[in-house]
Order: sequence, then structure tokens, then C-alpha cells
Amino acid sequence: MADEIVLTDADFERYRDLIYNESGINFTKTNRSILEGRLKERLRTTPGVTLTSYFSTISKDKEALKGFLDSVTTNLTRFFRNQAHFDALEHHVIPELMNIKKPTGNTTIKIWSAGCSTGEEPYTIAMLLTEILPPPWKFEIVASDISLKCLMTGKEGFYADSRIEGIPENYLKKYFDKVAGGYKVKAEIMSKIRFDYHNLKNDSGQRNLDIIFCRNVIIYFDEVTQAGVVGRFWDSMASKAFLFIGHSESLFGMNTKFEFVKTQWATLYRKWI
Repeated sequence: MADEIVLTDADFERYRDLIYNESGINFTKTNRSILEGRLKERLRTTPGVTLTSYFSTISKDKEALKGFLDSVTTNLTRFFRNQAHFDALEHHVIPELMNIKKPTGNTTIKIWSAGCSTGEEPYTIAMLLTEILPPPWKFEIVASDISLKCLMTGKEGFYADSRIEGIPENYLKKYFDKVAGGYKVKAEIMSKIRFDYHNLKNDSGQRNLDIIFCRNVIIYFDEVTQAGVVGRFWDSMASKAFLFIGHSESLFGMNTKFEFVKTQWATLYRKWI
């Protein structure tokens, strides 16, 4: 029975190393119980499978490995999470970018929501920019995650009644349709976002991005992986661009070219060359 499974030290090290090598997510002794719980959940749905046989399967089958990585990632999010970031986006970042880009004739703002989970963050950004950007300005958002299950939720754009907390009433009326059991994002907003599977250990292939949101993600990586992810962010951004990370995260002590920016609303980082 899955409930009777006990993760030995050897099992823990094998699974931990596989997860780290494939995703950069770093399980330690302090969060070992989380991994053990997720493994029990996985094996409960596949009777007769042992820790050894399951490890063998995910080591050889890339699709099975994706499903496993999906199950061990933590996906805590909500609409307008950390409102101060969106205030800084509206009142500092967007005006700065508009001033920079206007003389070039480029009126498109390119944004990446990295580690987007179930889509609340990119939809929040899309609603806000729809509200504040005047014509002829427009925006493009790529939203990525390592969890296929989360990406499917984002693509569907349906959120149960319990998931809409934090959305201002005027936004809820304007950008959502009330449906049975919850709310559905209107097609106008859904069309502004492209959801895409991406592992942050790899180059996304994106370039000339103006804004990257990657909040409460790199905290799960060790220093080496963090440095690699942040370096790839730098490479993917335009010469003048902004990076948002989580309130509990910092680039302090990291060998990076990003500049720390403190606004009256929130702190963030910028690429300025």
C-alpha cells in the first residue's frame, strides 16, 4: 500500500538527484517529507508499483518523468498576489518602458511570466495592462511552467468561486464571465497570453523581453541553478528591461549584472545597458 511506503535514505537520494538534474528543484532534508508525500500520492494511483520500479519508469520514459515533476512542484498562487508588485508595474515600470520605446516606434511590450502555475499571474498582468495602456500600445505575454496540469488550467481560463479572491469587482465584471461553479476569463484576455511548457534549467529561446515575472520560483533552486536561471533571464531581455522576483527572494550576493531598484511601491531589478 502507498501509505506503507517509507522512503529510505538511498531512495531519497536517488529521487532527489533525478529531480535536481532534470528541473533544478532542490529537495533537502528539511523538505524530505514533501517528496515522500508526493511519491505516496503517485504510487497510490498505480497499484503494484514500487519505489524502485517507479524510479526505473521515470528514468526511461520522458512523459512519465514530466508527470512526476508535475506532481512534486509546489503551485501556490492567486490573482493580484503581492499587490505592491502590480502597483510598481503600473506606476513605475510601464511609464519607464513607454518613454524608452516611444522614440523607436516600437509600441509592443513583451512579457514573460516564468513559473506561471495555474495562470493567475499572467491573467492579472493582462487585465492590468489592458486597463492602463493607451492606443496604439499593445502587449504580448508568454506564460510558462514545468507543470502540464497547471498549464492546462491556465489555458482553460476557468477558476472556481473559491479562486477569485483578490480580483477587484470591476475587473471581475469586465474580464470574466460567470459560469456554473466559477468564472471564465473572457476571450479578449485569453488571446493575449500564450501558455507554454518550459523547464527553467534550459534557455527559453525568447529574446528582447521587456519584463520578466519569476516570483517565488528560484527559492526552490540551489545557488548554482539560481545563477544559471538568472543569467538566462539576462540574455533573454532587451537592453532596458525589468525583472520581478518574490518578496522572499533576492539576487544579493549573486554575480549578476542586474541593478536593484527600489520604488515607492516595491523593489525589483532592472537590466540597463
